[in-house]
Amino acid sequence: MIIAGLTLAALAAGLHVVIFYLESLAWTSPRARAIFGTTEESARATRELAFNQGFYNLFLAILAGAGVIATAAGATTVGLTLAFAGLGSMAAAAAVLALSSPDKRGAAARQGILPAAAVVVLLLALL
Repeated sequence: MIIAGLTLAALAAGLHVVIFYLESLAWTSPRARAIFGTTEESARATRELAFNQGFYNLFLAILAGAGVIATAAGATTVGLTLAFAGLGSMAAAAAVLALSSPDKRGAAARQGILPAAAVVVLLLALL
């Protein structure tokens, strides 16, 4: 069960690295604008905000990824602490998005399902 939880955590971290790329590096590209539903003008106007937000996603991915690596290396307490901090923050951020912007509930679900599932599976593995 721990392997399943760590796999979900790694997938969540990977997804948040992709989100980092889209927000911080590719925000004004046609692909990123299509994914986020922004116009060229609004993407240019929000570039700095998206750049910063992308790094939040990267830092959460690093936290969760470091937790996966540490847990797999045998440092279970440290690893799971890091993983739960990163995954819990990802899931909480998705919940905030869903509650504050009902029109973005689909995006919130896409970014929050993997970390929430990882938290549940890892908690079950600890029982």
